[in-house]
Formats: sequence, C-alpha cells, structure tokens
Amino acid sequence: MTLPELLLQPFRFDFMVHAMMMAVVVSVPAALLSCFMVLRGWALMGDAMSHAVFPGVVLAYMTGIPLALGAFGAGMACAFSIGFLAANSRIKQDTVMGIVFSGMFALGLLIYVQISTEVHLDHILFGDLLGVGLRDIAETGAVALLTVLVLAMKWKDFLLHAFDPVQARAVGLKVGWLHYGLLCLITLTIVAALTSVGLLLAIALLIAPGATAFLLARRFTHMLLLAVLFGTSGGFFGVYISFYLDSAPAPTIVLLMTLFFAIAFVLAHRRALKAERMAAE
Repeated sequence: MTLPELLLQPFRFDFMVHAMMMAVVVSVPAALLSCFMVLRGWALMGDAMSHAVFPGVVLAYMTGIPLALGAFGAGMACAFSIGFLAANSRIKQDTVMGIVFSGMFALGLLIYVQISTEVHLDHILFGDLLGVGLRDIAETGAVALLTVLVLAMKWKDFLLHAFDPVQARAVGLKVGWLHYGLLCLITLTIVAALTSVGLLLAIALLIAPGATAFLLARRFTHMLLLAVLFGTSGGFFGVYISFYLDSAPAPTIVLLMTLFFAIAFVLAHRRALKAERMAAE
C-alpha cells in the first residue's frame, strides 16, 4: 500500500467520515462558547452541567421522551438551582456547583442501576462517536447553527456581561436574559455532544479551545477564530489519528486539544519572556 492510500484509508469507511463530520460540527458551538466561559471563569459551571444532565437522560429513557429533551431539562434545572442557592446563601458559587452537580450525577447513577436499559452507561458517559449517523449530524448541526446565530447577534452583549456585569446593567442590558441565555446555549451544546463525546468529555470541548486561544490572542474576535480553529482541528484530527492508533476517538480528541494547549502555553510563555527582555533593554 502506497503512502497516499494509507493516509486516505480512513475516508473509505462511512462510519469514520460520519465521525469526523460530527466531531467538527459539535466543536464549532463548543469552541465559541468556550471563549465566553473562559472569560467568565465558568469552567466548573460547564463541568457541573455536563454531569447534571445524566439524571435527565435516565428519566427521559424511563418515560419514553427524547433523551435530548430530558438532558436539556436537567441541565437548565441545574443552572437555575445553582443560581438560586448562590444568591440566597453565604456559600460561594463554586461550592454550590460542586454540591449540585455531584448530587445530580449521583441521582442519575442511582436511578440507572435500578432500571433495565439497552442504553449502555459507557455510551452516555463517553459517547459513541463511531456510531453516529447522518440524522445525528443533522440534529447537532441545527444546534450548532442556532448557537452561532445567537452569538453572532449578541456577542458584544455577552462580552460586556462577561467582563463587567455591573456596567452591562448600567447601560440597559438585560443581564438576567444574558446570563441564562448563555447557560441555555451551553446546555444545548452539551446535549448535542451527548451522542458523540458523551457527558464526561464534553467539558473538554467547552474549555480547551477557548483556553488555548486565550493564551495566544490579543483581541476577542481573534480569540473566537482561534478557538474554532483549535476545536475543529482537534475534532477532525482526533478522529483521524484514532483510526491508526486503534483508540477511542473522544479521548483522543481531548488529548490532542490538551497538546494544543500545552504548545500554546509554551509559545505564550516564550513571548512573555521576550517582551520582558525587550522592555528591560
């Protein structure tokens, strides 16, 4: 087999092509949202919501409603619970997040072991990227399109609210709508990632691209573009490389994004040292 034939081998299989398409599609909204989450310090919020949708998935299966609907409802219940508890207690928000997401995830596990289901726990937690079809890609694409359109229209408002909520309120922005609107988009993206990377690895898609871009970009628009580039590249090449490594695609994607972050950290650190030397001279 020649080298070009070897390199093109993954494209001969429909399941690999579908997996690459799904990885790219789900990475776009996740990468855009990751920029706002990094600026707001919401890494734990994404983690909390990715765990919290688990009982919603299990309850949806038990009641016969779409799994995505149950996951979305559980994610929003988690977001509202965190907001209510943080506003009406002396406990800090990160502590509230830890309590809520661990409690909801434990509830999901407790319900799951009590029922007989054909849905394997590994598929919920880690996804089934190689098993997605065109319908799954279309549904995820619809969520991605909605997220991109909302962010395209309101990114300046979301940005101001991320940096200075007091100023956002002072200029007349509806900060409550912005707050819960962003949480709604995050939940939708987690639900979209459910069939591909699963619950536990969705948090990497919602943090790593934005964190990597933050190290390199000096303007927010550049940060958005770099985040999408890192997210889609990590998704596509993660699936591609997993074919040759005979590894699970989702963890390979996350490891590749972690590598991107490590390289960006080294480059940013070297740039900072160079700037210090130039300033000293």
